Amino acid sequence: MILTSNQLVAEAKNHIKEISPQSLFKRLGVPVLIDVRESAELEKGMIPHAHPIARGVLEMNIQTYLTQKTGNENIENVELVLYCRSGARSALAAESLKKMGFTNVSSLEGGMNQWVTLALPVTEHNS
Repeated sequence: MILTSNQLVAEAKNHIKEISPQSLFKRLGVPVLIDVRESAELEKGMIPHAHPIARGVLEMNIQTYLTQKTGNENIENVELVLYCRSGARSALAAESLKKMGFTNVSSLEGGMNQWVTLALPVTEHNS
């Protein structure tokens, strides 16, 4: 049986944690925040303190980024929050990082769309 993308995302969401935009806003700067959108999407702004790593290269680049950011090789327990436009790609990405061994990964519920709807702060992307 072939799953639709919506079914795949729903299945991923059963295996991951989601964080509400309001909860994340209260904790900005605490978890490592990764924007998994494509570069063209970043022109619409980013959540403050976020670092862009596109979904297509996340698994290949996350370990290097976290090791450099933390200065530590023991990165499996680093608190990560991933987000995209709607929360679908970040849910799939969070599930993938869990499979890689990361233990503290969440996806932003509703993604950037929900963040903007709630009028939470957005910053420009500096490429």
